Amino acid sequence: MHQPARAQVGGGLASARPEGPYRSFTSSSIPMLPRTDRALASRQTCMAAVFHGAGQPLQLTQFEIPSVAAGEAIARIECCTLCGSDLHTVAGTRNESVPSILGHEILGTIQDVGDPPLRDVQGHPLGPGDRVTWSTAISCRQCDRCRSGLPQKCRELAKYGHEVAEGRCALSGGLAEYLLLRTGTMAVQVDPAIPDEVACPANCATATVAAAYRAAGEIAGRRVLILGAGLLGLTAAAFAKSHGASHTVVCDSNADRLCLATEFGADCAVEWHADLAELRMRLTRACENAAFDLIVELSGSPDAVEAACELGDIGAQVILVGTVMKSRPVRLDPERIVRNWLCVRGVHNYAPEDLLTAVEFLARYHGRFPFAKVVEESYLLSDVNQAIESAVNNRPVRVAIRPLK
Repeated sequence: MHQPARAQVGGGLASARPEGPYRSFTSSSIPMLPRTDRALASRQTCMAAVFHGAGQPLQLTQFEIPSVAAGEAIARIECCTLCGSDLHTVAGTRNESVPSILGHEILGTIQDVGDPPLRDVQGHPLGPGDRVTWSTAISCRQCDRCRSGLPQKCRELAKYGHEVAEGRCALSGGLAEYLLLRTGTMAVQVDPAIPDEVACPANCATATVAAAYRAAGEIAGRRVLILGAGLLGLTAAAFAKSHGASHTVVCDSNADRLCLATEFGADCAVEWHADLAELRMRLTRACENAAFDLIVELSGSPDAVEAACELGDIGAQVILVGTVMKSRPVRLDPERIVRNWLCVRGVHNYAPEDLLTAVEFLARYHGRFPFAKVVEESYLLSDVNQAIESAVNNRPVRVAIRPLK
């Protein structure tokens, strides 16, 4: 199952290497998880890789598959890709409750449904055999935030891949064979033509990009600057290109990622520099203009946030997406924001309509842009610690995990 990486693509502006106990790996330091004889396991049980704390290898553990209640479903996991947040959790730079089953970029097939069944975002009842992805967020749909269009900020919010693996809802992460889809889950059916590895990040990077552009409004005819060339930035470039941006520029410090950005539709790929004057010079040299109508910041770097608010033209929009961890305070020029009619907006997670947009986008454009290329390695669930080792040391854009056989 393990496939050698096509290229060792580094992190660059968009993604810093996790620090802490998992800062570096050697294959000898991460034990192989035992493969399981599935013939010995009951059909009412499955295996999952459990996270017990930073610096500790994940442990393959047997769980009972719960019976489904009204509005729920059981999904057999087909594939799960490792997000950067998973790596930060394992490294200890991101706090997570333990024990937990990580992984939220998931593709699954419905195995069983409750009565009444879970419905997808378009209101269709789901049934056995349906190929689906689902929102990371589980929302109540009744609180003031849900009713106001922010279900991703529900007051009773739960999240797949981020919950304690205990009790009836223990199977809530993608590093497992099965998962319980709870009431309040927003699911979307996935076209069989979309490869598994391409579909997995739909409910993370792709949907987040869709939310960012929905916040920005019309893309067609606008000059777009994207800061950060991780999967978010690459997806943002493809999205801008396919939606008629007049000019799309991607900025990152990693040369390999910049080359990849051009394959994802960037008209220009510019090497990042923290000095604003130097960055302006590089942008002007590459694009003949260092002013933009729409700037999407996806790296989380405070330097990039400051640059984003300086590079907008009159009436520009600045969409901040990447800062999901603590950073230093940023310096902004309020007079420039006021006089230039700049609009600065934050986007965190996404609404159900964004997930639907993401899946439709991938169905239409996955053949035009090399999304399959960014998932550079694939491992069995039993080899999940080796997958984490490779993700940290080799820094591919994504690594895929598939269930045991």
